[in-house]
Order: sequence, then C-alpha cells, then structure tokens
Amino acid sequence: MRPFSRPLPKYLFPTALAGALLLGLQAAPAADEEPAKGPAVTVLKAAKSCFSDIVEATGTIIAREETSVRPERPGLKVTELLAEAGDTITAGQVLARLSLPEGGTLQVTAPVAGVIASSTAQIGAPASAKGEALFSIVARSEYDLVGLVSTSDIRKLATNQQASVRIVGAGDIDGKVRRIGPTIEPNIQQGMVYIGIATPRRLLLNSSARALIKTGQSCNVAVPLTAIQYSPAGTVVQVIRRNRVETKRVETGLLAGGQVEVREGLNEGDIVVARAGALLREGDPVRPVMASAEKK
Repeated sequence: MRPFSRPLPKYLFPTALAGALLLGLQAAPAADEEPAKGPAVTVLKAAKSCFSDIVEATGTIIAREETSVRPERPGLKVTELLAEAGDTITAGQVLARLSLPEGGTLQVTAPVAGVIASSTAQIGAPASAKGEALFSIVARSEYDLVGLVSTSDIRKLATNQQASVRIVGAGDIDGKVRRIGPTIEPNIQQGMVYIGIATPRRLLLNSSARALIKTGQSCNVAVPLTAIQYSPAGTVVQVIRRNRVETKRVETGLLAGGQVEVREGLNEGDIVVARAGALLREGDPVRPVMASAEKK
C-alpha cells in the first residue's frame, strides 16, 4: 500500500512560492559584481582639492628709492652723531651736528622717513656738499626684490599679486608684484619682476632672496603623486571597477604637498590604486583595501 498523502492546502502555495523565490535571489550573485580575489591592493577615493598656482622668482634686494644726505655748504666738520646705519628714522629727525668755520653749529636732518642704509659720518671728519654722503636713507623703508622669472611663467604675472618673500638672514616677509619687466633676457630666456616690500625692519641691500608669487587657483580632482604612472601611452592612473584593474589616461595640472591635480580623465569618487605600478595590468582581479582602513 502506498503511504497516505494529501494535497497541500491552496492557501499555502503563495507562501511556499515566495520562499523559494527568496532563496533563489539570495543564492544568485549580482550580475555586475565579482567576488573579490587576487592580491590585496591599497586604494583611495579621488577627492576634490584646490591648488594655488605659484610662480617663483629669485634675485636680490635693493632700495626702491635711496636718498643721500649732505650739508649744503663746504668747510664743515662733524662734531656729533645722533644716528647710525640701521636706525629707523622720521622726516626732520636730527642725524648729526656740524661745526661752522665762523663758529656755531649746523644740524643735519633727515629729508624723508626711512631706514639708514649706510653712513660715512665720523666725528672730526670734514663734510661738504660735494663730498661723500654722510648718510644714505632707504626712503619710507620701501625695498624691491628684483627677481628673474622663466619665460613660461612671466605671462602669468600681474601687478598687485601677493608674494611671500624669503630673504637670507631675515626670514619671510609679505610682498606684492609692483612692476613686470617689458623684455626677456635673450641669453637666459628669463624676464624681470619687481616685488615691492615695505617693512620697518632693516634689510641688507643686495641680499639674495626668493619670492613665491600666487598667480591663481584651480579646484579639481586630486590624487597622490604615487598614483600617477607615466607610460608610452601618456600619463595614466589605475582605477578599480568590479574588483578589476582599469587604466585611465589623465591630464594632470598643478602639484602641491604630494598631491596632483587631475584636470581630465578622472571623476570624484573613483577608486584609485594608491601606488600605481607595472605589477598591475589591465583586467587583473584584485582585493581593494581602502587606505584609511589600512592605517587603523
């Protein structure tokens, strides 16, 4: 005799069918994803960043305007010195006193405010209108860095652009592009730029200096320099899609702090191989590991 059996109640059919379908959906992998396999590769998400376009100029410090101080008549002698090189002075300040041949004294005053760059005045020494200047003043404490800039960069310059000037022995001082030379030196293919500096500090004339001039800013996707690879096909990065390596050609721009601006070829959020190299090739399967997670 066959075992007793009876048909399932009709109200159970929809439940059983739904359960079977659910099991089938869970068992089948997504069509557009592959299980991670292959070597572990450190990756990161391409993110937007802003880069400053910096032009470098190197040169020397000069006085923008230098004023010489001499007595107006001959036959005088220095009897008293009230200022010396390096002093910051005001207009009309008494710098020295001189003796007159007929008796009495003559005061030598500063015609402008500024910094005394040099002085030849010595007590007892003669002073005259035609002799060596007793004092040389950097008028209004205004200096210029006269610098050279490459031909490719000079076209980026414009007056009033901000600059950070580093002077040997004096540190960093703020400056501003004051004037751009109209010609290029043919032998070295560089142009001249004058960067104005106003500071109460005494700067040593003819000191070597370097200026970093901010000429603009651009914001684009950025990746580490290590993610960039140079090949016969051009500049490329390696991205990960569906756990496989893809090579994308890119156009790079500015560089700052180890980050490279990518102007074309990469989108924000793309998963990029942090250290591109010849060991990874197009289509290779990999197991991506986010850089932030690897550091923890």
